[in-house]
Amino acid sequence: MPLVTSDARTLRLVAAYEGLEHDRLGDLLALYHPNASFKDPFNEVLGQAAIRRLFEHMFEALDDPRFVVTQAACEGDQAFLTWTFHFRRRGGGARMHILGATHLHYAPDGRVHLHRDYWDAAEELYAKLPVLGALMRWLQRRLASPAP
Repeated sequence: MPLVTSDARTLRLVAAYEGLEHDRLGDLLALYHPNASFKDPFNEVLGQAAIRRLFEHMFEALDDPRFVVTQAACEGDQAFLTWTFHFRRRGGGARMHILGATHLHYAPDGRVHLHRDYWDAAEELYAKLPVLGALMRWLQRRLASPAP
């Protein structure tokens, strides 16, 4: 699916995420304001150093993590991305993926000031794990509305 933005800030960020490797973290972080905030379902941090630590941990914990941005839209100082994150847990296991979205707010200097990721940890992660996944699927069946 093609990107739907021509916003240079957003296109630079998409390219940085899609080409992200451990030794290129500095390229990504240069696109973030020094006091940027980052939040996802598991983390909430402030500042480039803290954001760097999140990504360093990602590279330590996962094999071959890769982002594919499927859509990007920008209006003024805000942007919205949809993406797929592909990875394999360190030490083996099946390749997994998470579908998610990101809301961005740019600072006046064009760098990211706010980065907020949205994705359903129960559906996208927990339900795919061997033991916990069985429990999550059972709970989902129990809590689902009956079909008409």
